[in-house]
Amino acid sequence: MTGAPAPSPQGRHIRRRGRILAGLMLAVGLVALESTIVATAVPTIVHDLGGFSLFPWVFSAYLLPMAVTAPVYGKLSDLYGRRPMILFGTVLFLVGALLCGFAWSMPALIAARAVQGIGAGGLHGVSQTVVADMYDLKERGRVSGWMSSVWGMSAIVGPAVGGVLSQYGGWRWIFYLNVPIGLAALAMVLTYFKESVTPTRRRIDVEGGVLLMLWTGLLVLGLLAGGVQWEWRSWQTPAVFACGAVLLVVFAWWERRAAEPMLPPWVFGTRSIAGPNLAQVCVGLTVSGLTTFLPMFAQSVLSATPVEAGFVLAAMSIGWPVASSQAYRLYLRIGFRDTCLIGVGLMLVASGLFVAGGGGASIWYLGLASLVTGGGLGLLSNSSIVGVQSSVEWKRRGVATGSLIFTRTIGTALGAAVFGGIANASLSAWLRDAPRGMHGLPANVDDAARIAAAGGGSPVVEFVREGLAVSVQRVLWGVGVVAVLALVVVLVTPRRTRLAGED
Repeated sequence: MTGAPAPSPQGRHIRRRGRILAGLMLAVGLVALESTIVATAVPTIVHDLGGFSLFPWVFSAYLLPMAVTAPVYGKLSDLYGRRPMILFGTVLFLVGALLCGFAWSMPALIAARAVQGIGAGGLHGVSQTVVADMYDLKERGRVSGWMSSVWGMSAIVGPAVGGVLSQYGGWRWIFYLNVPIGLAALAMVLTYFKESVTPTRRRIDVEGGVLLMLWTGLLVLGLLAGGVQWEWRSWQTPAVFACGAVLLVVFAWWERRAAEPMLPPWVFGTRSIAGPNLAQVCVGLTVSGLTTFLPMFAQSVLSATPVEAGFVLAAMSIGWPVASSQAYRLYLRIGFRDTCLIGVGLMLVASGLFVAGGGGASIWYLGLASLVTGGGLGLLSNSSIVGVQSSVEWKRRGVATGSLIFTRTIGTALGAAVFGGIANASLSAWLRDAPRGMHGLPANVDDAARIAAAGGGSPVVEFVREGLAVSVQRVLWGVGVVAVLALVVVLVTPRRTRLAGED
């Protein structure tokens, strides 16, 4: 009897990859769920801990570290392997979750959320990198669609679960829920995910990592906190961005002389990689604009229920993973860039639908436009990520994937700032032109949304609803401009992408 040859390390990974994938999806599910589950627990947390003015930092303290540490984890995974980074990120995430559950004050909760965010930075990007390591080009697109579906499901399930737990079990269980799920993910990764990384003596670019986290942290902080924690015209805004710009220059200088740069110049110096990174910025911008303002438009202008408003976003969450899972059928036949172009085309069509619908669109119409948007984002995002991962070798794949996660997060933060500014400016101009004698007008978009959602046929309510419709319409025009920018970015990306030898 002829013995079968011993399987290679990669072959052993593929044999166990189903269970590994399940563990990775659980880990990514933790990251995604924590982005949405806390929102519905705001009243109960504030009631117990106080500090309502600090509450926006509960979200920022999670998103900011997750964004700025993703490239660092990616680089370290290239140097020392994916497994230790996933294990470290998961453990740190669970420690942060427990600290959140035990929080005795709002500052303590914010600090614990920051610990969670640092752990989350090692789960999202590195998990995507492991998928690229385990699956070939054809399978990778389908599996990436499954990973995307985790985010879509979390966007729908997270707020509902958060509301139920905060009402019946106490808000602390929102964080304790992470522990059994995280331990299950940790057990599956420890048991089934093995890798062979040749140990070599390398110098870690600690200085580059610190500079990267400082300048990106200041950039994301300025985008997330501007207009929320402080006014855009206050002294904090130019101070934060100026410090970030100086540190960016120092970081770029340092990375050109470092032996093992934390974010190598080739990431943004090569069109085939820089293009997809810019495309991810457009993805983040689009998601931020639509998820922030479409539900408000549905409830405040169209008088939709919260469930109906959730349907609008759910349609996008369905279109994204479905398109993402089928993207491989296109890019195997026409290439990554042309598949991205189809995705951008769907985004342009959806933008046209949103703008054409105006203030009289129905919930079903908005759902259709959101579904088309999700399809476009799924094709664009998946093809960008898989294309980059397939064009670099193993030792560069982690940092390349981390850069894509980072740029999408930057786009999301930028979208919150830009589209929030557009909406506020439009509404302010509308309110300034209010008829004389009209009293009780709101001061900002949030107040306007509450007045409009309260209902009633008073002249103030109707006037505010018209103003909100105009504001959101301009945001949707802005989303259309982003789609045009995405088209330009994809067109200047090389048509043919060199595939790494192992693929």
